[in-house]
Amino acid sequence: MGEGIGNDAAIIPYITSANIACGYHAGDEKTMYNTVMLAKKFGVAIGAHPSFADRENFGRTEMKGVSTQQVYDLVTKQLRILQKIVLQCDAQLHHLKPHGALYNMAARDASLAAAIARALNDFDVHLVLIGLSGSQLITQAKAMGIKTASEVFADRTYQEDGSLTPRNQNNALIHDEEQSLKQVLRMLKSGKVTTVSGTEISIIAETICIHGDGKNAVAFAKSIHDQLKAEGIEMKAV
Repeated sequence: MGEGIGNDAAIIPYITSANIACGYHAGDEKTMYNTVMLAKKFGVAIGAHPSFADRENFGRTEMKGVSTQQVYDLVTKQLRILQKIVLQCDAQLHHLKPHGALYNMAARDASLAAAIARALNDFDVHLVLIGLSGSQLITQAKAMGIKTASEVFADRTYQEDGSLTPRNQNNALIHDEEQSLKQVLRMLKSGKVTTVSGTEISIIAETICIHGDGKNAVAFAKSIHDQLKAEGIEMKAV
């Protein structure tokens, strides 16, 4: 959220946690302030959503040769930026979830994942680190004793190794509301997801991601919220 898409106010009543852009891939201090206040109003947990400094590509272009120190520093800087605004709003920072290419690179690269975990640990050990289910982000954070939340996706498809289908492939995104809801319910209830190749893999679902810039983001958020509520599944921040 806070990425300038214009639908934050419509989405936030249906979610329990918000990942707020910290200005590197989208947003600015005014946007962050408004988003934090919106989250506070609805009792939604506030999270930092740090990324590579890549506004041109919305933070979704992988950076070759990036060092662990560079990753540590950019995550730390963005945590500080958002924390300053959170304190101005008399609110509390709850979690951290890397954005875009940073998230995907750290999901498979243990050294980058460890750098993000160290940045969180040194900044505030009480924050929760959200990472792709089964990824290095979860593994490295747990090794440091950091609280984690294994994330699954309502609007993305999966590969056999549990990674997300790259966005440059035609079948990477889920646009159909029924398909999205079916995938979410299966991941929550049975711990399984069907990959693009038709293979069934196991998955741990502790938090569900909906991309705010998706064209069906509001519909997906409402549909998932309403269905989980109808089935008596409690929704709360991790």
